[in-house]
Amino acid sequence: MVLTDAERERYARQTRLPAWGHLAQEKLRAASVAVVGAGGLGSPALLYLAAAGVGRLGIVDDDVVAVSNLHRQVVHATSAVGRHKTDSAAERVRDLNPHVEVVEHRVRLTAANAVEVLDGYDVVVDGSDSFATRYLVNDTCLLLGVPLVWATVLGFDGQLSVFGGRGPCYRCLFPLPPDPGAVPSCAEAGVVGIVPGLLGVAQAAEAIRVVTGVGEPMSGRVSVYDGLSGRWSELPLRRNPACPACGEGGRPVPTDLDEECALPERALTPAVVARWLDERRQGRRAFEFVDLRDEDEGPALPGARRTPLAELRAGAWPDAQLVVYCESGRRSARALAALLADGVDAYHLAGGAAAWRIDVRHA
Repeated sequence: MVLTDAERERYARQTRLPAWGHLAQEKLRAASVAVVGAGGLGSPALLYLAAAGVGRLGIVDDDVVAVSNLHRQVVHATSAVGRHKTDSAAERVRDLNPHVEVVEHRVRLTAANAVEVLDGYDVVVDGSDSFATRYLVNDTCLLLGVPLVWATVLGFDGQLSVFGGRGPCYRCLFPLPPDPGAVPSCAEAGVVGIVPGLLGVAQAAEAIRVVTGVGEPMSGRVSVYDGLSGRWSELPLRRNPACPACGEGGRPVPTDLDEECALPERALTPAVVARWLDERRQGRRAFEFVDLRDEDEGPALPGARRTPLAELRAGAWPDAQLVVYCESGRRSARALAALLADGVDAYHLAGGAAAWRIDVRHA
């Protein structure tokens, strides 16, 4: 794809590199990259892929922008709070580089739509924040034969690799999802904003290497970042011959793993909780709606009472029915298990406040 004069001027500092030139830039211009998640990882990845000149960028996300996102999700402005992330990110990308075609996929990836959404892209960048989505994206990319650039962050640390082709896949690194609640989310454990920034930029760099052929992608290697020391280290990763997705005789089957990666027991959907709250206002139901989040995670949902998880005591509600929630549903699932063990009649909001913002506020 031949560059226009305007594009030649825009990318002049890149094309001046002997190892890059106009050929690599034209490959970028012709490339199509999907970014799953316009959050902490997806934000910097989108910005640098757009700035570098990727011709077509797909943005896959079904969430809305919250204030607590802004310290790390740099594609979104404060004025975007409450907007769909795909809208906010697409607007920023178009403003940054009008030569980039932006495709918005305002959906939550599932086994029913993943192939349709990701088909036609040359590379997929996984910036998702759930194990279920990571396995689904991995298996879908294997099925489509599309290289996958993966990263994950938590606290001060991060990991990065490239899967697909003849190299290993995500299931070679993590054959099975962790037990529910075994790994805390960023909302629970926290994350320093610069860490997903670094890893997201690194993902953009890997996607550019895959597209242009300039440099050596991270296939067969896992890069590990220690944010407290500022050190990067590298671990080898080999393809597992017994891998059910990419091993000998294996076959990738995109599957929804939400039930394996979450605690479904006594989980209520946002629509059900909203109906219960309406019945409570009418005097037809009595229960306590408890927000387990800290103050800095945002205002409590309508009708909720703030009791941070660290202060939760089963004895505080000896006879009451409880519905607890957090930001993503992970903390509330663990709190639910503890409450049930103490004999409390309790439920939790599946997907937490994030699911509420999508299913109720924007219904």
